Amino acid sequence: MKILRNVLKNELNIRTQANYPKEGVEFIDVMPLFIQKDVFKEIVQNFKKEISDKNVDYIVGPEARGLILGAAIANEMNLGFIPARKAGKLPPITVETQVAYEKEYGKDVLELPRLVSDQYSEKNFYIVDDIYATGNTLNAIKQAIKDCGGNVVGEGVIMNIKELNNSDIFSLIDINEN
Repeated sequence: MKILRNVLKNELNIRTQANYPKEGVEFIDVMPLFIQKDVFKEIVQNFKKEISDKNVDYIVGPEARGLILGAAIANEMNLGFIPARKAGKLPPITVETQVAYEKEYGKDVLELPRLVSDQYSEKNFYIVDDIYATGNTLNAIKQAIKDCGGNVVGEGVIMNIKELNNSDIFSLIDINEN
């Protein structure tokens, strides 16, 4: 893993695991960034700065690490949080929509919950996740929100693997795997 850009001032302690979750994939574990309170706080503050002028109603974070990151950002900004859960984790009566998509190592399905006192239509959403590889997870969530009538006003990640997507998504760390 080669770091191309890093806006974080605190030390990066990122673990990698070759051939996980399948042969040929290098798993990047950003959990140490969450475990270190000063690093996690810096990450949340950077997202707050990025999002603050976007008129956001809800932060959306996919399972698993996006749930942690998104909830922390939403709490810091006094916004609602929407967990994008893996299929079957929410009771059927609470599901607003489902979206199937391809990941770099398999297929997955995420579900967005029904909102409590709002509808998705005409609300503004900002999607966060830990790593942007092919972009399929965030693109699937974005499409599901649009299908429900919502507006996606931005997306951001802790780490962008540039060689897989060359996207200009908001990120704190840009890397290449090789």
